[in-house]
Amino acid sequence: MDSDIKGIIEAILFAAGNPVEIKDLQLVLEKSKDELEEIIHKMNLEYKDNSRGFEIIKINESYQITSNKKYYDYICKIIDKRSNPKLSNAALETLSIIAYNPRISKSEIEAIRGVNVDGTMYKLLEYGLIEEAGKLDLPGKPMGYKTTNEFLKMFGYTSLKDLPELPKYKLDSNKQIVIDELIEEKNIENE
Repeated sequence: MDSDIKGIIEAILFAAGNPVEIKDLQLVLEKSKDELEEIIHKMNLEYKDNSRGFEIIKINESYQITSNKKYYDYICKIIDKRSNPKLSNAALETLSIIAYNPRISKSEIEAIRGVNVDGTMYKLLEYGLIEEAGKLDLPGKPMGYKTTNEFLKMFGYTSLKDLPELPKYKLDSNKQIVIDELIEEKNIENE
């Protein structure tokens, strides 16, 4: 029966092609969330042990079958003849601001970065890495932005909770970040 359930999960995830919510799998398979997560975990271990070309990834409360990331370079040569999109430093900075501040407005991003972000925002929207998150309760009702599941997949995160913790910092009298003091404090803590 266990192998039947594994086969059913594989078939559903393969046929869907997109993330499938765990609650939908629960309905179809009449299993608890914990049971299904344990089965999927075992499936991934089997795939890894057998050097399979695919894996099952978790994205928030959904699962998706994807090609194994270690074979990415081979897949791109066949499937995607375009050059791989590269994110500029400006795009990465903007993306990280949005990831750590879901539902942030464009003007707030510009205030943090100190530059106009129109072109960068357009590219991130085009790549499907960010999306509109509704109007904010601020003067002028600006649009808020958040990251997408595509962002989580691209960077290998299950949810935004998996993002690395931001370092603590200090500001000097000119409101500039003081890094030297941070490094000294870290060295003192490690001694």
